[in-house]
Amino acid sequence: MERSVAERDSRGDAPDGSDGPDREIPEKDFTTISGRAVREVYGPADRGGTDPSDSVGEPGEYPFTRGPYESMYRGRTWTMRQFAGFGTVEETNERFRYLLDRGQTGLSTAFDMPTLMGYDSDHPRSLGEVGREGVAVDTLEDMERLFQGIPLDEVSTSMTINAPAAMLLAFYVLVGERQGVPPEALAGTIQTDILKEYIAQKEWCFPVDPAMRLVTDMVEYSTAEMPRWHPISVSGYHIREAGSTAAQELAFTLKNGFTYVEHALERGLDIDAFAPRFSFFFNAHIDFFEEIAKYRAARRIWAREMKETYGATRPESMRLRFHTQTAGVSLTAQQPLNNVVRTAIEALAGVLGGTQSLHTNSYDEALALPTEDAVALALRTQQVIAHETGVANTVDPLGGSWFVESLTDEMEADAYDYFRRIDELGGMVEAIRQNFPQREIGEAAFRYQLELEAGQRQVVGVNAYREEDEEEMPILHIDPALEAKQLERLEATRGRRDQAQVDEALARLREVAAGEGNLMFPIIEASRALATEGEMVSSLQDVFGTYSETPVF
Repeated sequence: MERSVAERDSRGDAPDGSDGPDREIPEKDFTTISGRAVREVYGPADRGGTDPSDSVGEPGEYPFTRGPYESMYRGRTWTMRQFAGFGTVEETNERFRYLLDRGQTGLSTAFDMPTLMGYDSDHPRSLGEVGREGVAVDTLEDMERLFQGIPLDEVSTSMTINAPAAMLLAFYVLVGERQGVPPEALAGTIQTDILKEYIAQKEWCFPVDPAMRLVTDMVEYSTAEMPRWHPISVSGYHIREAGSTAAQELAFTLKNGFTYVEHALERGLDIDAFAPRFSFFFNAHIDFFEEIAKYRAARRIWAREMKETYGATRPESMRLRFHTQTAGVSLTAQQPLNNVVRTAIEALAGVLGGTQSLHTNSYDEALALPTEDAVALALRTQQVIAHETGVANTVDPLGGSWFVESLTDEMEADAYDYFRRIDELGGMVEAIRQNFPQREIGEAAFRYQLELEAGQRQVVGVNAYREEDEEEMPILHIDPALEAKQLERLEATRGRRDQAQVDEALARLREVAAGEGNLMFPIIEASRALATEGEMVSSLQDVFGTYSETPVF
């Protein structure tokens, strides 16, 4: 029987373990960070009296609630993949090597804003942004310098880019070719998740329908040519960073994933041929148990829908695998060393939730791109969790917890409620056009901000336990001269290439775009001719047009 707060706290245990005097505590709402009510204690009644084993199964078995693999980290530790990219390709290559030398087990590439938006570094809108929050990559030659001295057949690479993802994938394939590594030997992931751009991150180049065509072209190409490559990483991370709740992150991410599956099936692809190469990317926020429940619910929902709705028969097609990044939005500029603690807790949630790879944010990222010392400490955080805490010794240590299993059930129910509402609007693409997910996220972010301002939620150093006169922390500064260096390099590339060959390749790209062929092949040929990312994007915009969002108020 559940006790009231007053009854529970009237026991007043004293510090020495004896019964202390009665005490009063202020009224408080016990909720998750997403606003979900949390009961004092959980038991069988919270799951209708059923045993957790009735629905969660075993690790590595359908519906994969307890993890995608039987042995999990006993067999292989998660990939430690720190996000890196700034300035020119030489500086980022140096950071790659720095991290690999310190035990990082996979590369993760951050591109600058112009690259993410499909602009060349000398575009007027690129001014002042080149190399500022990621690395500038305009051409195949830039990509080759980025991975100079790094054998692509020996490393797994992740690339966080969406609207112009096809161009960056083409660059990577051709770098492999120049190294003597065929496409089938390349391992890694490219994000490609354009739907979440319209929902949350707002970096697009084309209208929704042709953008979805490009995504499907990449899935088709990778299925046929790159069996070790993940052509899409369906990303909830940016949805959460925009202010969504955990349930919204879960629901919108999975619904985006199902939409990509449906487009691939409409193309005529075999579900069991392409689905095993889908991957996911989730946020690890600060509410420990809510995040773990989110990951467990994601695996169960994906497995069920892939099997029962889309007809997958291979376990690999039903097995949701995901990368995790600790929550950038949880980092604070105030008392930034507190972010070390936040990141460790969030990383532990990702591990206990069964992630396949992990990025830990650096403590100074609320101020600037991370310094070498900060990023090394972030990597060491993962290594401490992996090798010192013992949490990797057993599979799904929280499985069977009444609290965790109940939260998982509730998260799953919330996701299906969102699926129903989205389907009533005509599916995810139409829901995006009607601004449904955008509005839901905006309202959730607004509620959370009101709670912070009212002191209902406390953030240490921000609205609680503040300190005056904090010492200024040294941060990474990007040399403005790097932008001029990148512009000179771009100009030199344009000056020595065969312009007639470039023009011919871009004309062929526009021709295929106006028809129905797979765009990856003319994009690869244009890249080989040293056409820039911006030139290829502009050529496609000549055919597809551009996109403007209806504002949400």
